[in-house]
Amino acid sequence: MPYDQQYPHETELSAAAVQLNHTAIYARDRHLSAEFIAAILGLTVSAPFGPFLPVDLGNGVTLDYYEKRDEPIQSQHYAFLVPDAQFHAMIARLEAVGVTYYADPSHTEPGQINRLFGGHGAYFDDPDGHNMEIMTRSAPSRPPGGGPDDPGSVPVT
Repeated sequence: MPYDQQYPHETELSAAAVQLNHTAIYARDRHLSAEFIAAILGLTVSAPFGPFLPVDLGNGVTLDYYEKRDEPIQSQHYAFLVPDAQFHAMIARLEAVGVTYYADPSHTEPGQINRLFGGHGAYFDDPDGHNMEIMTRSAPSRPPGGGPDDPGSVPVT
């Protein structure tokens, strides 16, 4: 039976009712990785919660760093919408710790920022190779079900 027949949409929650609460981020050293992103974003690391070391983003969402030492860590992408007034301070923090930032997600434009959607943005790697992004403007909303032919979609390479 197709998914939409198993789970009818009559009881769907509105988009405003669904919020991300936390996400687990694998790290070889949870303390190093959590302290790194907290320092760059100007945040603090919270007390450990079981095997997790949370970084509170201040919007009800935490990044819960989880140590995974014996297996390779698959790089993920995390994008942070940051205030205009703090963007350049974050770039300065990256420069201060010797981390290269890029204007693009493929990391082909080192030391550059982008100016997408009327704001500023940059990409950089965390200690585990996760592709982090800071941006001051988010992409325009895409219609539900937007795909590769949708002009608001960006192909992933």
